Amino acid sequence: MPLTDGQSRPLLTEIQDLFRQQHRFSADIVDRSFNTFGDVWADKFESAVGVMFNDTAARSAAIKGYAAFAMTSLRLQAKFEKTRDYQAKTYAEAASEVYHNDVYMQSEYLPGLFLSHYLWPHHYRQIQFFESAFVDYLRVARIDRFLEVGVGTGLYSRIALQELPMAHGRGVDISPSSQAFALRQMEVFRVADRYAINLEDVVTDTPNASAEALICVEVLEHLEQPVEFLKALRRVLVPGGKAFITAALNAAHTDHIYLYRDAGEVEAQLVEAGFVTEQFFVGQAYAPPRPGLPVPLAAAFMVY
Repeated sequence: MPLTDGQSRPLLTEIQDLFRQQHRFSADIVDRSFNTFGDVWADKFESAVGVMFNDTAARSAAIKGYAAFAMTSLRLQAKFEKTRDYQAKTYAEAASEVYHNDVYMQSEYLPGLFLSHYLWPHHYRQIQFFESAFVDYLRVARIDRFLEVGVGTGLYSRIALQELPMAHGRGVDISPSSQAFALRQMEVFRVADRYAINLEDVVTDTPNASAEALICVEVLEHLEQPVEFLKALRRVLVPGGKAFITAALNAAHTDHIYLYRDAGEVEAQLVEAGFVTEQFFVGQAYAPPRPGLPVPLAAAFMVY
């Protein structure tokens, strides 16, 4: 069924039209998401896009960036389906090519990643798991401070701050572009007074036992040695604290280095780093076109 007649959600009608003009192979992506997730999703997506990209020109540029981001994913995923491996790349190469390339980050990577969390079903289901498992835990336990490591767009920190009006957050990232994008998001959503972000390497710079609650979304696959990174996260988390940690599996992209083939591999590394799993979620991007074909997965763990 179509999303709207254009009256109740005029902004989403505009977004649909922009997709049809700029991103024809996903011309129906908004309708598909609505048919999957319904009115709550539509209201959240319209609000998120309308606030973050607050005029037609900004929305058009963001959707253009998403289109390029999605095409890169499709192209690299097609290669991955044949080779069953990611293209060889070091972390230093990925950092230079992506995280410290401000033009690419601001025009394509960050808006593409932001929109993907609403438009890709496994990404949006991961947000739902985050809200129902982790944010609800913070609310019930009355924990009002959290740390996000590798903030990316800042989306998860912003959601936590919106849903927990008394909370304060801190983010760390290595990318000045991510820092700028995340801070802008906090400003336009009016939660910037409760958030700070630093350019920092958690492995070397973040103090021991400094976070009662920790968020780390889709960082592990970007690393050459994710276990060492996970050990640093365990060191930063206070005894008894809880963390929300995710990874992308079988998902080729420009900066994906470490290939996780199933969620068990991620959990094994969490255990090796000293974590215990309390809850977990695994969602697939789409049904495999044929048996045995690996498809992108999102795996999220609430651990202590």
